[in-house]
Amino acid sequence: MKAAFTPVVYEHAARFVGRSPWEVSRDADLLFEAHRAAYEEYHQQVVCVGIDIYNLEAEAYGARVQAGSPNAIPAIHEPLLERLEDGLELAPFDPARDGRLALVIDTARRLRDALSGADVRVPVAGPFSVAFNLLGINQLCLDAALRPAATARLLMHLADNQAVLCRAVAAAGLDIAFFESAAAPPLMSPAQFRAVELPALDHMLHLAAQALGHAVPCIMGGNTWPIVDDLLSTGTNYLVCNAETDQAAFVARVASRRPEVRVRVNLDPAVLVSDDHARLTAEVERVLAVCAGRATCVIGTGALPLETPPANVHAIADYLAL
Repeated sequence: MKAAFTPVVYEHAARFVGRSPWEVSRDADLLFEAHRAAYEEYHQQVVCVGIDIYNLEAEAYGARVQAGSPNAIPAIHEPLLERLEDGLELAPFDPARDGRLALVIDTARRLRDALSGADVRVPVAGPFSVAFNLLGINQLCLDAALRPAATARLLMHLADNQAVLCRAVAAAGLDIAFFESAAAPPLMSPAQFRAVELPALDHMLHLAAQALGHAVPCIMGGNTWPIVDDLLSTGTNYLVCNAETDQAAFVARVASRRPEVRVRVNLDPAVLVSDDHARLTAEVERVLAVCAGRATCVIGTGALPLETPPANVHAIADYLAL
């Protein structure tokens, strides 16, 4: 076997029940059947129960999620908050009552019981990603640039509020898939990341670890090579090395600093939807070279687009199994 492979399935699960991402995201039975079918198709490393994983907390606070076009990922188009200061007054939501959090946690329990051996997790967003959906990206980036201290306070407040969700996931006997892609360069410069985001990110990852009794993965898209040392400093046990970063440098840095940390090295997402199998094979070989036989590296994908042909996913898995 050349390397372990795990695709990442969120909205892509909807294709297995023939319904739109919007419909699946808001119906417990459809969400269950979609993720069960996707796991039976791929047997991916982690079953993360969700479709629009970054919307959940903002919706629980009161933001409105909208459907968009039939195959689009549901999104928040109108920010809930007008000003940063409004966020400092937000009380923690109730995972048992607010938004779709109870639906997701209950579905995760059902999937855990139905899928023997599957690693079923509940998505939990980091503070910057929650703030992104509460304020809108333009306002948040302006605040981070012009009012860094106030933005850092908001992020720390949101991180504290996320503790209730982490505890609810732990109480359900489940684990967390932690996501914070909105904070990655180039949306924030490395200096901004360290000054504004890192204290809240570190705090929240420790809150999650306290709730669960172990460190949690820190999944972040974007060009994370300039901040890889900062991510390692949080104590996380799992990072993602994206196609848009310097993957060879990233993997080597993790191996030299904290060799026990697992790294998912992602394939170029454009290749995944291609019908050019020679191109697909070449991309897999490229990532294999990046991994350089390290047992702590797995080959993976970003979130599979809805339209990704399952045959492509199987072709990758089959090639790596040779």
